[in-house]
Amino acid sequence: MRFAIITKDKDGALQIRLDTREAHLAYIKDTGVVEMAGPFINEAGEMHGSMIILDVADRAAAIAWAENDPYAKADLFEKVRIEEWKKVIG
Repeated sequence: MRFAIITKDKDGALQIRLDTREAHLAYIKDTGVVEMAGPFINEAGEMHGSMIILDVADRAAAIAWAENDPYAKADLFEKVRIEEWKKVIG
């Protein structure tokens, strides 16, 4: 099943994102369930959230993945949405 994880960073948390980025990218690579991912960019050209598409067994696996993401463990996010997602194009 595919799930979209959509996050919004806390205000003023860019440095947390930058400091944790390497661990986050390693987690994506090591877990092997991310089909695509990338940051949202604000008007100042700075990262301020993310969208990650996972291919996992179920919602519980998506939640567990999100909770174990180094960004989440660093308390980067103000808000996290996890939605089942159906790929139609691409």
